[in-house]
Amino acid sequence: MDTGLIHINHTGRLGRITLDRPSALNALNMDMLEGIDACLCAWRDDPAIETVLIDSASPRAFCAGGDIRAIRKRLETGGLEDGAMPFRYSYRLASVLAGYPKPVVSFMDGIAMGGGIGLGGHVRHRVVTERAILAMPETAIALTPDAGGSYLLSRAPGLSGLRLALTGGRMNATQAIDAGLADRMAHSSTLDAIRHALTRQPAGRVMDSLPPCAPMDAGPDTATIAPVYDAPDIPELLHRLRAHPAAWARADLTALEAACPFSLCITLAAWHAARDLPNLDHVLEQEFQLVCHLLQRPDFTEGVRARLIDKDNAPHWIPDRVDVVRPHEIAACLHEHACQPLGLVTASLDK
Repeated sequence: MDTGLIHINHTGRLGRITLDRPSALNALNMDMLEGIDACLCAWRDDPAIETVLIDSASPRAFCAGGDIRAIRKRLETGGLEDGAMPFRYSYRLASVLAGYPKPVVSFMDGIAMGGGIGLGGHVRHRVVTERAILAMPETAIALTPDAGGSYLLSRAPGLSGLRLALTGGRMNATQAIDAGLADRMAHSSTLDAIRHALTRQPAGRVMDSLPPCAPMDAGPDTATIAPVYDAPDIPELLHRLRAHPAAWARADLTALEAACPFSLCITLAAWHAARDLPNLDHVLEQEFQLVCHLLQRPDFTEGVRARLIDKDNAPHWIPDRVDVVRPHEIAACLHEHACQPLGLVTASLDK
């Protein structure tokens, strides 16, 4: 069942899906998404498979997200429906993983961002290592946290998830666990032993046997950031960051000033809306509609050009300031459909 970009094998109780696209930091393309989905479907009712593991062949990255360059090309050649197709597959896969009837373990070792969080962040047992770097950096390329990322961040303690959603801030293992994006930390040198144990023992027993690891820097606590991030809108949030003397506030300000203004405003509204939605599937539906709107804006193409293609890190956003983003446009993105819905809420998935 190997596709060249993912390797699939079965040893003992364990079915293992290993991402192997190191040149792209395991960025997910359509072939990979379809291969993972087909594997999960085949293993769902296979009595020989008791646990599923998703990991990477490279220590540098678990998965850096979706293949954004390929999505940009699909959008340019095939229009919105074609450009949105990888998002549709990714979000449905996140829903399948969250509701999978067998224990799924993810090893988020190295970089796990965007769609990588969608792949590894909704499963039953989420393991991070001392090399883990987790983030939802979508506002830098004129998108918004997706693949269920806004669901996870909206459930993080206090306003910490809002801060991570807006800034695209990177989390180490301790920060990811504190934010609710991971469950346990294991040293990377122990992953082979954990894999071997999963071939012989139930996943829950293996996870419970993991020894505690020394905590890493946790960053500012929720009480510290609350007076800044409870701002009613992005212009006021920027004003509060400019007035704050702490180093973390200056770093946050730098990140926000480089991000797409429209995406910042969408992300603030979407994070608050996600808090009121009842479950992951409802949030995924909201994310899909937002992404469909954002894909049609010139900012997305420009953001990908500046960050990933030309790499000049000098995008020309339209508009270029948060104080001129029109509230009715934000409301329209949240309430008007740009694409056919995923069908996660209105129709039952074949889970």
